[in-house]
Amino acid sequence: MKPARLLVLAAVPVLVTASAYLLTSEDPGAGGAGPDLSSAYRSQAAEDAKGAEAAKAWAEGPVGAADADVLADAPPGLAAPAEKDLAQQLVASAENSTLDWRSAYAYIEDIGDGQGYTAGIIGFCTGTNDLLTLVEGYTKAHPDNRLAKYLPALRAVDGTDSHEGLDPGFTAAWKAEAEVPAFQKAQDTARDRVYFDPAVRLAKLDGLGPLGQFVYYDAMVFHGPGTDPTSFYGMRERALEKTGSPTEGGSEKTYLDTFLDIRRAAMKTRDPGIDTSRVDTAQRRFLDAGNLDLRTPLEWQVYGETYRVP
Repeated sequence: MKPARLLVLAAVPVLVTASAYLLTSEDPGAGGAGPDLSSAYRSQAAEDAKGAEAAKAWAEGPVGAADADVLADAPPGLAAPAEKDLAQQLVASAENSTLDWRSAYAYIEDIGDGQGYTAGIIGFCTGTNDLLTLVEGYTKAHPDNRLAKYLPALRAVDGTDSHEGLDPGFTAAWKAEAEVPAFQKAQDTARDRVYFDPAVRLAKLDGLGPLGQFVYYDAMVFHGPGTDPTSFYGMRERALEKTGSPTEGGSEKTYLDTFLDIRRAAMKTRDPGIDTSRVDTAQRRFLDAGNLDLRTPLEWQVYGETYRVP
């Protein structure tokens, strides 16, 4: 793909989107003065679920000969084991406030964002289909697992923030199953299929090195693989329209500056009061230092906490 890669059509199937985060509804609890963010998040959950399926199809599907050559010739980048582990530490600092990303297999909590329970190493959610898909696939291979009995409830609450049928036992069942190596592997596989592999693959096709690959990956995790203006593919399309990627002859630093500007604005559109430090004092810091290869040592801040990788 050449300039046509500007369009998301070149990467994922066309999706009908509602731009759910261009908020218009009012919050009755605030006297009509503000947006109903939980409703918006639930609307986006359905969009991200569709986007995830599209991303999966694209990640697992064939590529053209030219793109296959680009991918074959590209260095491993973020996909190399040490770099991938570093990427997981960076994500975990923002998602779980730790560098020990493996400790998050058992994490489960309703963080009040309208997506139900958030769980596991990448924030699978009961309201956004990815947690349901994970448990369904895991149950096919391991029918007697502790989570299998909750599948009817997980299907019923998908796309909502409801806990109906899940409380009080689901969180305990998740934590217990997270001790099982097979379930840890299932989380790894789901993370790679839906988020990591598509993000890194597309970043390489856009001519981005390890930092840019991480920028795409973290955006895919946080914003979801939808095509609306505040989801990953929509943000990438706007960045390419504004500033050409390195593959198209543009500057890698300039392009990533543009992408991060668009991403920060998208975060604020989703929630005007959100903390954007995972961009401002982490990814932007690496970019401003010219660390396009994401070389260690690294130091960054997220939510006021300082993290270091030697």
